[in-house]
Amino acid sequence: MIAEPVLERAAHKGAAHPNHPQHPRHPRPVTSFVRATKSDADAMAQLINIAGEGLPVYLWQDMADGSETAFDVGRRRAQRDEGGFSYRNTTLAVCHGETVAALVDYAQPDQPEPFDPADIPAIFVPILELESLATGSWYINVLAVFPAHRDQGIGSALLARAEANARHAGKKTVSLIASDGNPDAIRLYQRQGFVACAQRPMVKEGWENRGQNWVLLIKEI
Repeated sequence: MIAEPVLERAAHKGAAHPNHPQHPRHPRPVTSFVRATKSDADAMAQLINIAGEGLPVYLWQDMADGSETAFDVGRRRAQRDEGGFSYRNTTLAVCHGETVAALVDYAQPDQPEPFDPADIPAIFVPILELESLATGSWYINVLAVFPAHRDQGIGSALLARAEANARHAGKKTVSLIASDGNPDAIRLYQRQGFVACAQRPMVKEGWENRGQNWVLLIKEI
């Protein structure tokens, strides 16, 4: 993530929303969970941008080649075999044949990757500092649900899948980083047993966001 901009690590930041099982807005849909393929890159790019509250597009626009759009860059990156934001690390929630949500999760290295803040864009420094506090954990990079499909338990179901993936990998903790500008997401994570362990002030540069801090949340499993 240092060798190639740390944008996917910045782009979690949690567009899942709380669930209201006692008073659902509409009947619970039939949802299945599938591994993503390269052909799912468009939905993946849209969902990571939702999760990142526009930060991915802000970063992608400076990575475009020729006539590429920002979302062209996002789709291209989603189709990579390597990197955190890759179809290989992605689970999709599908309802009636339509992709409605995504989870991107994977293992963090056991030792923090050294970095010199002077060598990377300042916007990434607080995120990398928080990640270095959760080495060896199972990391949720992206958890996002399209707006029309929120409040149906999909976000919680994807969190449960992430925990199952962590256990299968032999991990003892699950970590994620969220914006304090999305308190609904943070409340969802806390209800699921995540604890806010540290925070760092955001560096926004030209990116507009209502949050002030990145928050590291960790759950022991």
